[in-house]
Formats: sequence, C-alpha cells, structure tokens
Amino acid sequence: MAELDPTRWDGVARSTRTEYLGRECVYVESASDTTVVVQPEPQLDDGFVELDLAVGPGRAFPGVAWRARDLENYESFFVRPHQVGNPDAIQYTPVWNGLAAWQLYHDDGYWAPVEFPLDAWFRIRVDWSGDRAAIDIAGERVLSPTLIGPSGPGGVGILVGGEGLFVSRFASGAEPGPVPPRTHAPEPAPGVLRAWEVSDPFPEASLPRGAVLDPGFVAARTWTPVAAAASGLVDLGRVHGIRDGRDTVLARTTIASDAARTAELELGFSDRAVVYLNGTARFRADDTYRSRDYRFLGSIGWFDALYLPLEAGPNALVVAVSETFGGWGVQARLPQAPAVRELKPRG
Repeated sequence: MAELDPTRWDGVARSTRTEYLGRECVYVESASDTTVVVQPEPQLDDGFVELDLAVGPGRAFPGVAWRARDLENYESFFVRPHQVGNPDAIQYTPVWNGLAAWQLYHDDGYWAPVEFPLDAWFRIRVDWSGDRAAIDIAGERVLSPTLIGPSGPGGVGILVGGEGLFVSRFASGAEPGPVPPRTHAPEPAPGVLRAWEVSDPFPEASLPRGAVLDPGFVAARTWTPVAAAASGLVDLGRVHGIRDGRDTVLARTTIASDAARTAELELGFSDRAVVYLNGTARFRADDTYRSRDYRFLGSIGWFDALYLPLEAGPNALVVAVSETFGGWGVQARLPQAPAVRELKPRG
C-alpha cells in the first residue's frame, strides 16, 4: 500500500495505522464531506488508480481522485454507501476550484444503480486515457464516463468523504487498462445558447433588489468569455470558485429577434437564479439542495421556462446565479423560435 505519509501527500490531516475487518490498514480522519488527500508525484496524464476501502451504511462519499492539479481541481469518482443500489449509488464528477459538480453532471454517464458491499473490503479501480475512463467496483465495470475535468498530468488521491475512511490498499501507475475509445465532439443541442460572458463573483446580498438591474452595477463588473458545452451547460465553477462569501455571478448573452415578439426560454440553474431581460427582472427561483423537501437534490435540468418579451433587434439577457454547494451552473435554450438567434454578448 502507498503510505499515507504527510511528507508525500497533500491534505492529510491525520492518518493512523490500525486493523479493521481482518486487515492491516490506515484510518484517514477527515474534517468534512469534501476532504481530499492527494499524492502530487508522480504526475500522471493517462494511468490507473486503485483503492481498497471499507465503509458502513452511514452517509459518506469516499472514492478516488486523478489528474489532480491541486486540492481544488481534479477528476473524481465516489460511492454513496447510504444510497447503495439506488440510481445515484455512485458518482463521477469533475471538481473545479473546489466545487464538486454532482448537481450538474447526473443521470446516465455519471450515476448508476450499483450494489457494493458494506462493512466489508472492496476495490475501486479507475483506468483513464485521453477523455475516457473505465471504472470498476469489485472487478465489475460500473461506469465508462467521458472525462470533462482538468486535462493533462496530475496527481492521484483519495476522497475521504465523511468522518473518516479505512484504506487497506492504494496503488497507481502510468499504464491504464483498456478504456473505451476516444469520443467525437457532440453536436450542439438545438436552440441552446452557447456564447456567454461571466462576471467576477460577488456576495449574493450585493445583488441589487427590485425589478431593475442597476446599469452601474453591471458596468462595474469584469467579464470572462465562456462557451457553453454542446448540451448548453455552463459550468461556472470552471471560471470561479467561492471565496470570502462571493457566491454569485452574472452570466450574460445577447438574443436577436427580427421583430418584437414573445419567445419561450427554457432554463436550468444551480442553485438560485434571477433572470433579467434588457435590465428588467423576469424570473426568480431557488433550487438549492433540500430547499423543497429532504429528498430534493437540486440537480440542474430543463425544469423551468419563462416567456421573454423581446424587442426587435438585440436583447440583453442576464442571469444572476448563486451557489451554495454541489455545482454552480446555468443553461438556457430557445426551443421554438426560428426568427430568434443568439449574438455574442454586447459590452
């Protein structure tokens, strides 16, 4: 087993050698659900990582990390012991700027209803090459995701994902096993808005209240161009993390219409959103985790729609998006508007 030696691993708070379920092992203590420990060397571009772990039925999120640039940017895979056998028993998600984006990347390709043992040792193995990975649990293939996190060489690590984790083996190397072939870039989904700009982050409480978005507040922002994925998703965590309570950004684009008309806009967001058209608020909603009931996950999707009173010519669309945890994102599409098109954001 690779020693969990604090001189070789980043992020280790404390590890103790012990015996558990008949094996010599290491118990890694954790301060939060998101604790990750990373072995930064050697740096692996393609490779594999294996973890032998034992978990009980309690709420936890243990797993592995790879292509880790640091403790806040890496690819990750973890299991949910409290959801064993359910559709979200396992999870692949990228982590950008400390934000694990499981609310953005869910369902097929990211989740699977997998049975894995509780109160017994089992192995997680991830092989990755290029933009593809093959993930096995106890020798069985459970997921083959297309990778969307940091590319290039990085370290490997362990997601403790709870109060602590028993580990009896950890191994990695530069020679991956077979993985699915590289993928072709998907075609953009019909109607999705692709060309966005994202502002610098600010505290949600600083967002001007009322029906009108203060032009001075918008003008004071700095902006980063961002292209949405082919699905329409803008993963805002790729642009900014949350620091010092700055949990909100403005995402803007421009919609052009050949005449004054009302156009349907389908919207997805995580966690909270306010939509402005030409400076006037048209929509506000909260999809924060458990904000509706204890089972509500806050996953992003095409669950909301609003009707935009477009003017002839360019129309400024601005979405204020606020995040708590689980994925910071926005997506928008015009499902039935052949006379409406997206322009690049205007300054």
